[in-house]
Amino acid sequence: MQVAQAAATAALIVGASPCRLWELDAHQRLRRQLAQVGIRQIAEDPAGLGEARQVLVLHAGFLFELLTLRGLIAHPGALLIHPASGYAAAASTVRNRLEDVVACVRAGAAKPAGMRLLTPAELAGYDRNLRKTTPPLLEAVTPARRAELEALLYGNSYKGVTDFVTKWWWPRPARTVVGWCTRLGITPNMVTLLGLLLVLAATYAFYHGAFALGLACGWIMTLLDTVDGKLARVSVASSRIGHILDHGIDIVHPPFWYVAWGLGLGGAQLAGLSISLLCWLVVAGYVAGRLIEAAFHLFGNCGIFAWRPFDAWFRLITARRNPCLVILTVGLAAGRADFAFLGVVGWTLASSAIAFLRLLYAAWVRWRSGKALDSWLKDGTLAAREHPRSWRTFSATRGAYR
Repeated sequence: MQVAQAAATAALIVGASPCRLWELDAHQRLRRQLAQVGIRQIAEDPAGLGEARQVLVLHAGFLFELLTLRGLIAHPGALLIHPASGYAAAASTVRNRLEDVVACVRAGAAKPAGMRLLTPAELAGYDRNLRKTTPPLLEAVTPARRAELEALLYGNSYKGVTDFVTKWWWPRPARTVVGWCTRLGITPNMVTLLGLLLVLAATYAFYHGAFALGLACGWIMTLLDTVDGKLARVSVASSRIGHILDHGIDIVHPPFWYVAWGLGLGGAQLAGLSISLLCWLVVAGYVAGRLIEAAFHLFGNCGIFAWRPFDAWFRLITARRNPCLVILTVGLAAGRADFAFLGVVGWTLASSAIAFLRLLYAAWVRWRSGKALDSWLKDGTLAAREHPRSWRTFSATRGAYR
């Protein structure tokens, strides 16, 4: 429904912004954002709107995000009010009221009668892709607030539910690297391709027993894996090919690392089991975990790790790449690369077993309730009341805003 609304809507950008954010001026940012929400007809003069009947009017002096724009598209006939100033920052209007609405948004003229007044808090705040709930962004842009607003954009680009390395170790260093990239004109896809080269280098190093070198390549790659997504969001430069490449690499490479590590040990057996069997077990455990995550979507509108607070906490440590890299690093630091491999195999199998039990439980809940499953984060008021600690931890990644 919302996709059809966006396709039938044109956008008019009025006003100007006093500064650039993450090296992007407001008109560039808005054009990229509008394209991502499905609006193709974008103008800076009413004469360029063609025959569109529904028009989104946006003031470039305010900072929006995709959630804000999607929310406004879903409320035709509404003015979006900036709470701190009381000014109309944007509007969704029919064409025959455009003149009055533009005067209101551009110059603060009287609000047209009969239009609903909305604030960001009244728009949907749950982001399924980032697995978090925050009010849609709407901020006035001033030069004095540039650093603050850039921090808001970066923080809002961060997932709420993810592994502990990404959530607590990487926000600050990744933000520094994102800043370098925006200043140097480095694109998200360039970062992703560098990450791919490091994936291959780490695999080669592990296979030849150069575990320390492989871990160095692996850890740099994990940092860049955080950087490319955040860079794409703050610069509104996401692309389909970039998304496919990034997620394809993320899904495919971890078992190759584990198998290469096992083969790099140079022995035939470990703890009474053949290295070959252990390699097959870690691959089977990893693939099973991914298939379980995919199957969970059959029961509702959220992923397995966004369903209940337990799942969000488990996502911090489940056997994905980053927690497994910690196991490998600790084992190597202790001088036991063999125990490190056993640890990854064991934790991968255990994580998949826990995920399978959660899948069975989800199927039972779905059958008993007759309702599609949804994330506990979707209703922020209820989640904050019933699970206050979990809400504080997973509703957003607060370290990314500092």
